[in-house]
Amino acid sequence: MNRRTTLAAALTLAAGLTLAGCGGDSAPQLKVADPYMPQPVDQNMAGAYFTVKNSGGTADKLTSVTSDLSKDITIHKTVGTKMEQVNSLAIPAGGELRLSRGGNHLMFMGLKKKPAEGDKVTVELHFATADPIKVTVPVKAVTYAPKK
Repeated sequence: MNRRTTLAAALTLAAGLTLAGCGGDSAPQLKVADPYMPQPVDQNMAGAYFTVKNSGGTADKLTSVTSDLSKDITIHKTVGTKMEQVNSLAIPAGGELRLSRGGNHLMFMGLKKKPAEGDKVTVELHFATADPIKVTVPVKAVTYAPKK
């Protein structure tokens, strides 16, 4: 092979790999389903749960949450029987991130007011890649358990 043929082959290979990378992957496509917050028992803390579905071809991460209800909102995962604060939770491409009792969840500390059953709390979810999503979270009974 001469130098010109080698260069042409290398450029063709590079272009093909670039185009292959563009075709299959798409940005994260996030949607929130089934949000709820059990009515807090006191004004010190509350939890919130929901599912983030990603129909896109690229993974993302839930990185933070903001709300008028509290300035101190943290993301937690449960490992075995231990709850652990984390900086983010992964949302796989074509998959979902489920926040539920006994598993991954949000913790609201130092509530500005104690929401009652029937109230709605607005939160904004922030991600590593996708735009923020505002979610209206209904406050349910303390004992509420979603249907599976």
